[in-house]
Amino acid sequence: MRLEAISWERLTGALADRIAELKASDGGPWLRVAIDGAPAARPKEPAERLAEALRVLGRPVRTVAADGFLRPASLRYEYGREDPDAYYDAWLDTGALWREVFNPLEPGGSGRILPDLWDPGTDRATRSPYVELPPGGVLILHGALLLGRWFPLDLSVHLMLAPAALARRTEEGERWTLPAFARYEDEVGPGEAADVVVRVDDPRHPAWSGWRA
Repeated sequence: MRLEAISWERLTGALADRIAELKASDGGPWLRVAIDGAPAARPKEPAERLAEALRVLGRPVRTVAADGFLRPASLRYEYGREDPDAYYDAWLDTGALWREVFNPLEPGGSGRILPDLWDPGTDRATRSPYVELPPGGVLILHGALLLGRWFPLDLSVHLMLAPAALARRTEEGERWTLPAFARYEDEVGPGEAADVVVRVDDPRHPAWSGWRA
C-alpha cells in the first residue's frame, strides 16, 4: 500500500470536505463514519478533530465511543480477564450498537441515539439520556475492531500500526490483547476493508492512503 505523508490538520480537512460531499449509502438523511483503531492508535483524538471540523462546516455531529458499548464484566470475563479471543468476539455489544445507534439512523428512523450504554470502569449502566442527531447530521463512531461487523458505514478510516509499533505503544497491562489485533489483521484485513488508511506508527507524522478508487 502506498502512503503519503500528511499533517493531521490537512487530513482532518480532507476528511471533512469528503464527508460534506457524501450521500448516505441507504438514501437516508444521516451519514455514519467510523474511526477504527487499537487503543494505542488513540482513535478518539482524530474523531474529535473531525467532529469539530464538520461543525465548522455547519454539519451536526455526534461522536460515540465504542467502549461505551462494552458488555458487562460477567460476560467479558467469562473465559478469564485476559482472553484475546473473548476480547475480539465478545467484549463489544454489537447488538446494542445496532439497536441504540445505527437503527435510529436508518431511513425513516427517529434520529435519537444513545451516546453510551455501559461504563466498564464501574460495570454499571451509564443511564445517559438519548440525544438527537438532526437530519443531515453525521455520526462518528470511534474505537477498536469496528470493521468486518457489517455496520452500515458510509466512510471508514483505519488507523494502522505496524506490529512492532502496536506492541511498543500498547500499555504493558494490555499487551495480552495483541493476539486479537493480529487475528483482526488476518480475518478482516482492515487495511483493505477501510475506505481510508492512516499510518500512525509515529503519531506526530501520519501518512495516509488517499481515497480508494
